[in-house]
Amino acid sequence: MPSPPPSDNPSVALLSRAHSPTSVSRIHTEKVSKKPLLLRPTEPDVSNARGKRQRAALALARDSRKSNKPRPLSAKQKRALCLYEIPKERRKYSLYVGLHAMWCAYMREVLGLGEGAYVTAASAGPKLVSADFHGALLEVVRSRCVGRVGVKGIVVKDTKFTFVVVTPADEVKTVPKEHTIFRFQLPLVEKQAEDGPRPLVFELHGSQFENRAPDRANRKFKQHFSPDL
Repeated sequence: MPSPPPSDNPSVALLSRAHSPTSVSRIHTEKVSKKPLLLRPTEPDVSNARGKRQRAALALARDSRKSNKPRPLSAKQKRALCLYEIPKERRKYSLYVGLHAMWCAYMREVLGLGEGAYVTAASAGPKLVSADFHGALLEVVRSRCVGRVGVKGIVVKDTKFTFVVVTPADEVKTVPKEHTIFRFQLPLVEKQAEDGPRPLVFELHGSQFENRAPDRANRKFKQHFSPDL
């Protein structure tokens, strides 16, 4: 017969509130006296060698991933490295004439001109909004800043709020999109002849293009009057 549990044991005091003395002795002997009492039940058992090995392996893998993956550059570091600046030897209009020819072929494919489609503002508007304008030959025709009117060049950088163009004078100019209307011509064929069909002329409201080129892919076009100009 098991010996009665000591009366000063806190577990006996708790069991005696709900059970008889006989049941208290039996429950204490079977379920309490030989069981470890964890002060923090949510804390893992550090005595488990397998658990320690697993935690060490996970920590090692986590540290190796952190060490192998380089941290991205900050905006200040990018400016210091001049990642987005065009070198002086690359600021030549002749270098981007081929890019403009590729862009014209790309736009003819986007608008479906090779299939004899009839181009309207309603049909071409959504396609122009989602198109990429790197390589387009843009000209500023209206702007709140009079000094920008007449600026013409091939787009080499399409940011959220500006078009960066290279002019025929081999100059790089940044033109804000806000409150500015741009014009570009799109020849219907690859080699435009003098007596051939006239090229299509489009005008873009820069305020409706204040998005990065990748973000405009799923943007919906809405026709509305812009009284800003």
